[in-house]
Amino acid sequence: MNPTTLGFVCVQNAGRSQMATAFAEREQRERGLEDHVRIRTGGTDPAGSVHDVVLTVMDEVGIDMSDRQPREITPGAIETCDIVITMGCSADGVCPATWRGDARDWDLTDPHGRSLDDVREIREAIRTRVEALFDELESQTQD
Repeated sequence: MNPTTLGFVCVQNAGRSQMATAFAEREQRERGLEDHVRIRTGGTDPAGSVHDVVLTVMDEVGIDMSDRQPREITPGAIETCDIVITMGCSADGVCPATWRGDARDWDLTDPHGRSLDDVREIREAIRTRVEALFDELESQTQD
């Protein structure tokens, strides 16, 4: 069975998609799915750095993201993903017309400029969704 490739995509790749990627990498490791799941992330117009408030709230749950940098994701990279998850910025205009994968929009508030408590809520929403996604992926590997 070919690995499932996930793409966590946003505009800036400085907040929500970075948190989702970090949680996905942790789930991938903890569930032993390294051979079954690949993870990509990027932004259509990446910021210069990950938002400080995101670094803070992720550090609170034991995930150090201080070495992460927002990066661009290209239409070609998106085409190689089986599931593309946008964070509240819809897949319209992000996914190439020829791509026929599974596009999901999680419709999450942008953490930039939000209070720590707001960003903690966003973090927990992302964690819950990533865990549910990995429950789904894990069940597929057992079929």
